[in-house]
Amino acid sequence: MPVVIVEMWEGRTIEQKKQLAEGITSSFVKIGVPQEVVHIIIKDNPKHNWAIGG
Repeated sequence: MPVVIVEMWEGRTIEQKKQLAEGITSSFVKIGVPQEVVHIIIKDNPKHNWAIGG
């Protein structure tokens, strides 16, 4: 069972997250993974919790 964890900045709509999950699932299905075993976790993070380059 593949588990995909997506961490991104908050602000996407539920519909955008659904589209993202459908796209990720579709990629797994194309390589022979059954749709029903694909698990996707989307973590919304506020931008102030990210640092790049220190």
